[in-house]
Amino acid sequence: MSEKLKITFLGTGTSQGIPVIACECPVCVSEDLRDKRLRTSAMLETGGKVFVIDTGPDFRQQMLREKVKRLDAVIFTHEHKDHLGGLDDVRAFNYVLRKYVEVYAGEGVQVALRREYPYIYEEKKYPGIPLINIHTIENKPFIIEGVEFIPIEVMHYLMPVFGYRIGDFTYITDAKTIPEKEKEKIYGSKVIVLNALRIQEHISHFTLDEAVEQLKEFKPERAYLTHISHQLGKHEDVEKNLPDFIRLAYDGLKIEV
Repeated sequence: MSEKLKITFLGTGTSQGIPVIACECPVCVSEDLRDKRLRTSAMLETGGKVFVIDTGPDFRQQMLREKVKRLDAVIFTHEHKDHLGGLDDVRAFNYVLRKYVEVYAGEGVQVALRREYPYIYEEKKYPGIPLINIHTIENKPFIIEGVEFIPIEVMHYLMPVFGYRIGDFTYITDAKTIPEKEKEKIYGSKVIVLNALRIQEHISHFTLDEAVEQLKEFKPERAYLTHISHQLGKHEDVEKNLPDFIRLAYDGLKIEV
């Protein structure tokens, strides 16, 4: 990929976001904007094309905040609600761009989409519903608008989840383990994004220490942690103890690879 890849962290929070409803912990009441986290999602821009990885429940808010005017494709990682709960709002792009939105999803995600959005699939479509073209993806490379996406199948407890490598950039969320054969796809990445839910052990997510150790193994030039819960701690405090090449991502952060 000859063009630079621009990444915007649309959201960096876990399924409840931060602040958590009714919570008064130091993170949830923090006035640091970096501690305000919408549900995890990323926007990739290259060669004039715009791709979004996951449309969580905050998708509309994220699109408005970043003033996004076009959308060339949505690529899903897995079928949990915090990653697909905002798909209905792609209908705004249908109206503005006067075209269907291209959606790339594995079989498990497609089952969930049919369950969550049955009206999208009805033969007689109600006016104004989202118009999407579904493309089935498997654990092998695929190309969108000339850009190659390499799926990386990680395990979210017992659920397979796709991370993606695009050029020198790797994006992984909701991982607890990465099989050795999938690690081979990651080595050599200049920038890696990886989930780090909290300090304490968790059944389906990397802890902070696990994520740091995994990134030390991959040795990227830069790394960013995402899918963060209020149990991780305040942004400012956590960052002080990270290796120099690892930073906490935050909502609205923009980087280039």
